[in-house]
Amino acid sequence: MAVRPVQMDLGVARGSFTPSRKSNPSQNACVQRLKRQESHSTRWQRKMLTTAMTASTNQQTQAPAEDPAVPLPVLGINTSLPSFFQASGTELGSLGTDAMDEIDLGGGKWLSNDLKRERTPDQRTQQLPRKTKIVCTIGPSSCSREDLFALADAGMNVARLNMSHGDHTSHQQVIDLVKEYNASGRRGDHIGILLDTKGPEVRSGDVGASGGVVLSKGDKFTFTVDYSVLLDATIDRRTTVNYDDFVKDVHVNDILLVDGGIMSMRVESITGKDVNCEVVDGGTLTSRRHLNVQGRTANLPSITEQDWKDLKFGIEQEVDFFALSFVNDARVILEVKEFLRVHNAEIAVLPKIESVSAVRNLDEILLVSDGAMVARGDLGAELPVEEVPLIQSEIVFKCQQQGKPVIVATNMLESMITNPTPTRAEVADITVAVREGADAVMLSGETANGKYPIKALEVMSATAKRVPWELAPAPETPFGEIDTSGRFVGAAQVVAKLSVSNPELVTHLFAYNATNMSNVIEVPILLFTRSGFMAALISHFRPRKTVFAFTNNAAVQRRMSLYRGIMALRQEITSNKEETLNEALETLKSMGHIKSGDEICIIQAGLNTIWRKNDTKSIVFKTVA
Repeated sequence: MAVRPVQMDLGVARGSFTPSRKSNPSQNACVQRLKRQESHSTRWQRKMLTTAMTASTNQQTQAPAEDPAVPLPVLGINTSLPSFFQASGTELGSLGTDAMDEIDLGGGKWLSNDLKRERTPDQRTQQLPRKTKIVCTIGPSSCSREDLFALADAGMNVARLNMSHGDHTSHQQVIDLVKEYNASGRRGDHIGILLDTKGPEVRSGDVGASGGVVLSKGDKFTFTVDYSVLLDATIDRRTTVNYDDFVKDVHVNDILLVDGGIMSMRVESITGKDVNCEVVDGGTLTSRRHLNVQGRTANLPSITEQDWKDLKFGIEQEVDFFALSFVNDARVILEVKEFLRVHNAEIAVLPKIESVSAVRNLDEILLVSDGAMVARGDLGAELPVEEVPLIQSEIVFKCQQQGKPVIVATNMLESMITNPTPTRAEVADITVAVREGADAVMLSGETANGKYPIKALEVMSATAKRVPWELAPAPETPFGEIDTSGRFVGAAQVVAKLSVSNPELVTHLFAYNATNMSNVIEVPILLFTRSGFMAALISHFRPRKTVFAFTNNAAVQRRMSLYRGIMALRQEITSNKEETLNEALETLKSMGHIKSGDEICIIQAGLNTIWRKNDTKSIVFKTVA
């Protein structure tokens, strides 16, 4: 195999690659000024502008002289175009198809350009493995061996166990099936297991009638913490609440939301153990419904006794992720991590951000966590629904800046619980999550108890794969602004605000520049890892092609199932580096990911290199034999 080592330039700028072209000085000055003015999200416009100017020069069109007093217009806004866009119909018609694509304000990436070329849907879709991971909730519709294996074959990356339903026996059966699938060799990568705690919940009591109680706007209804009287809600228009301090937490004129808002009531008065309400938005109240006070979090402990039992169960079963419900502050995360330390367990802890308190304490929570889940259902109950997308964007952004995986969850394909096709708004919702940079998107009832679990997974997978990589850029990294202590400084767009030592800084720079170079040459990345650190760091910079991370640690392999763009594969790492590398390349060839003649970027770096003796950090581009 031919090896072509690359001398790494730590000053390589991030962005798209533009081949050198012959151009006049005026064009060069124009492009340089645009480079100074542009933002990360508009770099594709520079490529379009350069191509348009080159096409204009080839047509013997005189480019305008640069006037320092007149700034370039912001492209994409309805404003006057520079004169090199003022071509006649004849001149435009003489331009090549590629040049026309570039002039079409989008670098040839707009769907309209694909349709002009009569490309089929398959041709329009990126011919790459899906980068955004998918979490599937396992329930009655997917807990059998046949159904769970079908989900795994269709692309499920992480199986979610919802501890709000079922018992340890039923969840044990699911865990055993996932382990059986991983051992079967049907896929090279392995499926991770996420245990989602029930958490403290405020729920209404039984209503008596099997079909529920129909309530209309203006009707009166009472919630009580007096359990001494047996009630029939259809007659008494009242039911119990499972939280003794409910009467202390609510206030007159508060809005109570039932199941996230399918019904709502206004608190009229509080008398003794009773909370008397008037129905605002009617509906059918059934037994044991979830209750929220809009804009306020209940004063409940974040971890209940049952949660501790479930966490212990997860440790015994060696699950990969804990999703903690109703986390309000960082203290809870630290308590769980201490619990894991005592039990000598390495499990990633992901808080579910789903309350006002969690949003208020978001920064301190993320600082001590291993990632996060955007639980939009309860967020929309405690906060105005129009603010949920803003919170989602903030959580995704902050996780991405810290290099921690983030899951966007709840109602993503809700209609597919009962329908075989999604709404167009649901598809757009998935696209937004992918474009924002989420590591994973999640299916809840769609795969747990829906009629079409496989179809829902296929729709989510196809939608996530269809989003062009350019629309989900990596976070900005101000490596040019590093103070003498080794801390990253500058704007809010920071890779890691934690203090880093010089070796860590060099490792970050290696990952950053390896991503840039692989993007320019458009080749996949191969690396070896024992801890998963380097793979997670590369994922943070969002490379265009797939990252093949080989590890000899089964737990690390499963942990990588949640990181965007990483395909983690199991392989023994021997003392012979060349032999280990050749074996990995042969594995990728046998799986159809690469073929002879392809080029691949090989990274040997990290806080501790695997082949330590006489070894150095390196980025090598190799042609596959």
